[in-house]
Amino acid sequence: MSARIYLLLVACFLTWTAMAQDFPDSQTGGKYITVNGAKLWVVTVGKGDPLILISGGPGGAHTGLRRFDSLAKNNMLIYFDAFGRGKSDTAQDVKEYSLARDIEDIEGLRKALKLDKINLLGHSYGGVVAQGYALRYPQQVAHLVLANTFHSHVMWQVNDDNSNHEISMNYPEVWQELTALREKGYVSSDKECQDVYGRVPYGFLYAYNPDKFASRGSKPYPNAFNTKLYYQLVGADGDFIVGSDIGSFDYRRRLKELKMPVLIYGGRYDRVAVPYMMIKYKQYCPQARFEMFELSGHNPQVEEPGKLFPLLERFLHS
Repeated sequence: MSARIYLLLVACFLTWTAMAQDFPDSQTGGKYITVNGAKLWVVTVGKGDPLILISGGPGGAHTGLRRFDSLAKNNMLIYFDAFGRGKSDTAQDVKEYSLARDIEDIEGLRKALKLDKINLLGHSYGGVVAQGYALRYPQQVAHLVLANTFHSHVMWQVNDDNSNHEISMNYPEVWQELTALREKGYVSSDKECQDVYGRVPYGFLYAYNPDKFASRGSKPYPNAFNTKLYYQLVGADGDFIVGSDIGSFDYRRRLKELKMPVLIYGGRYDRVAVPYMMIKYKQYCPQARFEMFELSGHNPQVEEPGKLFPLLERFLHS
């Protein structure tokens, strides 16, 4: 997926914090907690068993997940801007960003908050982090939710290939310009390529109903998407050929080891975490409950909340 397209999607979520007037505001309602030497911005909503929510990208701030405020009645939701995102500290050297660091920061956050077992929900790239954490620290996870995510670098490459295929078929004029740039030696992390990618509407790849993601002019959130971090983790040409950390992770052979309750769900119209690869979780993690949301793209929390949130409540309290 293009970082520029993802950034457009993030921007369309930012109004939710203002809509959730009964809950702490993402901009001002949190506090800084030091984790592995960095200050992370943490916003806690609701009461009950702790549920840490991990945002996607890689590079996205927590604001895109505030739709999950609907779970706050019976759960203590722990939103946070991971290292390099949002209001949290950023690295002096981009090489400090890694999947391994993101995984260890979840454990550091759990310890800093003095929590015992945690529930964990990872969306998109956040699910990659959540899987890595659950495999490394299984004794600390009570329930695991994997939302529209990826089980391997193979699946992420399919994301790239499918996204580019859809763009080439439906936006041939955009694809022609992008191809011309690449023939000159540009790669997907170059601003010139990102500017062309940005002309593709975000809803084309991410939504069943793009109208549900219309922006209402919300107040900008600082560092809502860290493009440098994104390309550090996916590789310099990561919208075509996945490299770096995302180009090598693979959980497929180990997912059967997970002993905690696991819920995995996807969206039928998701052009990123594509159903073709999502349903393979049934093979790799057969002990999990699997749900496909038939009227959703990459974000069922926006498109089918009436089905998703009751499902999550039953699962988290099973």
